Amino acid sequence: MFSIPAAASRWIAALALGCALAASSGPASGQSATKKDEGFQTAAPTAILIDAASGTVLFEKNADQPVAPASLAKLMTAEIVFNALKEGELKLEDEFVVSENAWRKGGGPSGGSSMFAILHSRVKVQDLLRGVIIQSGNDACIVLAEGIAGNEANFSRLMTARAHELGLTSANFTNSTGLPDPDMRVSVRDLAKLAQHIIKTYPEFYEIYGEREFTWNKIRQQNRNPLLAMNIGADGMKTGYTAEAGYGLVGSAVQKGLRLIVVVNGLKTAKDRADEGRKLLEWGFNGFESRLLFAEGAPVGSARLFGGAQRSVDLIGADKQAIRLLIPRNSSDKIIARIVYRGPVHAPVTKGQRIGTLKVWRNDQLVLEFPLETAESVGTGSLPGRAFDAATEMIYGWIRSGVERL
Repeated sequence: MFSIPAAASRWIAALALGCALAASSGPASGQSATKKDEGFQTAAPTAILIDAASGTVLFEKNADQPVAPASLAKLMTAEIVFNALKEGELKLEDEFVVSENAWRKGGGPSGGSSMFAILHSRVKVQDLLRGVIIQSGNDACIVLAEGIAGNEANFSRLMTARAHELGLTSANFTNSTGLPDPDMRVSVRDLAKLAQHIIKTYPEFYEIYGEREFTWNKIRQQNRNPLLAMNIGADGMKTGYTAEAGYGLVGSAVQKGLRLIVVVNGLKTAKDRADEGRKLLEWGFNGFESRLLFAEGAPVGSARLFGGAQRSVDLIGADKQAIRLLIPRNSSDKIIARIVYRGPVHAPVTKGQRIGTLKVWRNDQLVLEFPLETAESVGTGSLPGRAFDAATEMIYGWIRSGVERL
C-alpha cells in the first residue's frame, strides 16, 4: 500500500478542516470583513485593529506599509528593557548615568519630550521606564540605550534584531526615541504584534502604561494617551508624533473580558488621532463576538511523521490554549482554516514541540495565525518502518521535482 506523502496529506486535512468551519459559519458572503465593504472607514492612512488574545484581525488599512513610527518606536525600547529584566540581566534598582549626549539630545535643552533628568545624575531603571512610557522622555530612552548597549547605535541594532526575533519583519530601528530618520520604519501590523507581545509577556510592566501621571525633577507630567480619559476601558499604550510620521497611536482597551489593540498612524491632528482610535475600538467592541474554534487541548489536526513509531501526531493550540476567533455579529462570512507546517516532520518529537500554524481566513482575508504544538511525544519507529518512510519520501521527491520541471 502506497503512503500519501506528507505535503499531500497535509493538504487533504486542511481542506477538510476548512470545509467544516465554513459550514458552521454559514454561506459565503463574498465580502471582506476587514475592509470598508462593511461600511466602516477610518481617516487614518494606516490602521489595524486586532483581538489581543488570539491576534484575530478585525480591521486593517495599509497595515503592512512600513511607516515612520515617531515615539511609537519607544514600545520596542521598552521591550528590550522588559526582556533584560525578565532574563535577570538588569534590575529595576540599577542606576544609569545621564550623559551629556542624552541630556542635550533628549533632555530639557532639546525642546522635545523629556523627563528632565539632570545632567550627570544617576537614575534608576524603574524611573527611566516611567520616563519613557508615561512622559515619552527622549532623554530616558537614550540613557537606557547607553546604559544597556554602550551607545544608541548599538542599542538600535539590538532593537531591530529583537524585533525580527519576535516576527516583526518590517521593523528597522535606527534610534531609541523615534526621532526622525529616513531609515526608521515599521508597519502598524508589526506595532500591533509588539503591543500584543508586551501585554501577554510582561503584565507587571504593562500596568505602567495605564498610569496617568509621573513627576520627575519636580515636574509633573500627564500621560499623553488620550484614550485613558475616555471611559472605554483603555489602559495603555503609546502616542507618537513627528512632522514626517503625523500623529500616531497604539492603544489597548478591555470591555467585558475582551481586549482589543488598535494602531493608527499618519493623522493630521492630535484630535484626529484620539477620535479614530476611539472609533475603531468602539466599532470592534460593538460589532464582533467570540467564536470557539477548538477547546483547550483539543486536537486541531495532525502532522505526518516520517520514521516514527506512529504515522502521525496530533496538533493542539500552543501552550494548550483554546483557539477563538472574533467574527462580525450575525455574520454569514465564509471561514476557512488550514494547518500549515514544513514537512516531512522527522521523529522523534517531544510533547509540546512547536510544529506549524493554524491559519484562518474570513472570506479572502487572513485574520488569524495561531501556533500549534504536538499533543504527545513520539519516538522513532522500527528499522523497516523508517526504511519504508525514507523510500516514500524519495519517491515523492522525484515526483515533485518532475512536476517542477514541467
